[in-house]
Amino acid sequence: MNLETKANAEPETTVQTGADVLVQALVEENVETIFGYPGGAVLPIYDALYRSEADFQHILTRHEQGAIHAAEGYARVRRKPGVVLATSGPGATNLVTGIADAMMDSLPLVVLTGQVATTVTGTDAFQEADIMGITTPITKHNYQVQSAYEIPKIIKEAFHIASTGRPGPVVVDIPKDISANPCFETDRSPFHLPGYKPTFKPNPLQIKKLSEALKKAEKPLILTGAGILHGGGSADLKEIVETFQIPVTSTLLGLGAFPGDHELFLGMAGMHGTYTSNMAITDCDLLINIGARFDDRLTGNLEHFAKNAVVAHIDIDPAEIGKNVPTDIPIVSDAGAALKEWKRQLKAGPENHQAWLDELQENKVAYPYWFNQPPKEMVAQWTIKKIYEATGGEAIVTTDVGQHQMWAAQYYKFSKPDKWVTSGGLGTMGFGFPAAIGCQLALPDEKVIALVGDGGFQMTLQELSMLQERHLPVKIVILNNQALGMVRQWQESFYEKRYSESIVACQPDFVKLAESYSIRGVKIETQEDFEKQIGELLDYEGPVLIDARVMQQENVFPMVSPGKGINDMVGVKPL
Repeated sequence: MNLETKANAEPETTVQTGADVLVQALVEENVETIFGYPGGAVLPIYDALYRSEADFQHILTRHEQGAIHAAEGYARVRRKPGVVLATSGPGATNLVTGIADAMMDSLPLVVLTGQVATTVTGTDAFQEADIMGITTPITKHNYQVQSAYEIPKIIKEAFHIASTGRPGPVVVDIPKDISANPCFETDRSPFHLPGYKPTFKPNPLQIKKLSEALKKAEKPLILTGAGILHGGGSADLKEIVETFQIPVTSTLLGLGAFPGDHELFLGMAGMHGTYTSNMAITDCDLLINIGARFDDRLTGNLEHFAKNAVVAHIDIDPAEIGKNVPTDIPIVSDAGAALKEWKRQLKAGPENHQAWLDELQENKVAYPYWFNQPPKEMVAQWTIKKIYEATGGEAIVTTDVGQHQMWAAQYYKFSKPDKWVTSGGLGTMGFGFPAAIGCQLALPDEKVIALVGDGGFQMTLQELSMLQERHLPVKIVILNNQALGMVRQWQESFYEKRYSESIVACQPDFVKLAESYSIRGVKIETQEDFEKQIGELLDYEGPVLIDARVMQQENVFPMVSPGKGINDMVGVKPL
């Protein structure tokens, strides 16, 4: 336990408490890092952490939302459950946004919440909240501990459920008296979950059907989702794609599963995807969805989505198959396992889709992403391109939601797995900065860039404390357009330019704010200054905050308007 203020004279305990049992259970799960914030109902647990000699670190964030988003970032790149600890009532409810975010984006978390003592449960006791009832719809599973005896078994189950099958958050709610009282016996029997048996390996006959469909297809297309990253299937995917020359498009969260600079990659699909990708989905005769869930920002109006295609869907969650898009070849499996089996079965490649490849390549050349380029001022798209060039695509990039997120997806080419960490399904402002902290703690040797908007950054900026306190070299780039950019864009497009509460004229001095935390801050307003400084700033050994002043009027294009099919895009410009 790395508590810097740990006293020299430690209290001695001879009787194990429920909290001691919990800490030992976390040690047995090889927990390395806990993100949390103390409070009355979890003081027995924090006291047990203080007394423990366990070799893991507690990260004291400055808000519970910062803790859980940091745990999400940690889980995303470390590929193991992030662990969060918060007290009852407001401590627990401050975690709710992050729990929902992790559920939507299939991130494994074990969330430990304190609860009031069992003697006052149900009496509206101080800081009592029904976190079980609140989180049941947004967790993969949750527990309320009834006795310290069952803690080891519950913790083992929680980690198993969070990290197997479709990953997700599991809440373990622990009443204060159970963590504080002595515990003389614990349940060490192996856990048994007869109702929980995720299907890991695919049915070989279904993979055979997929192979046969590929042989017949003249216009095949692979859609990559985050399931490939969770399943570690990127290398097998690349081998299959290159062997059989299948074009690839991606969801927002699937970026990096296939190299973004590969000639067979068409770019992201969906509301702000490339024209080439959306037309490919519209015209393909075989759509192979690997590890994505066909969400509405990808599909647009379902009447127009892949209407001429045989649809194959590989997903470890059977509930996702056929939920939104009718599926002809359902394959319930871990994406990585399915790709291995598919690679094993494929003997000869189809040779009847060269005309399709030629058509797609012509579209890629003719309809690239575009933006207005002023002579001196910075626009966000240009800024992101320069960051990509400066990093060579090697950095981990985190974002919130909004314009900067879409521009990052469009202009930063993610060519390796696990370099892209964003809030996809829930679209959570305030996610990107604490998530970057979690990524940096998980992978200390990686360069981590939090690419955020000025609106989202102000929701969790108190976590600047963490950078200096933990000596984390995270680089924060605020794409500062003094507006809630995507809200402003939608008001411009669909509300006759009535910019109701989307222009944020009053802002802190971000440079002075960073300096108040003893962090280097730099404000940049021109292309010339940005190009001069970006290399040195990204190579700086410590944390840096860059207040990049970008033009407010820029919009994200191309775009599929709400209710339209993905073949009906606005803002498409031929080269």
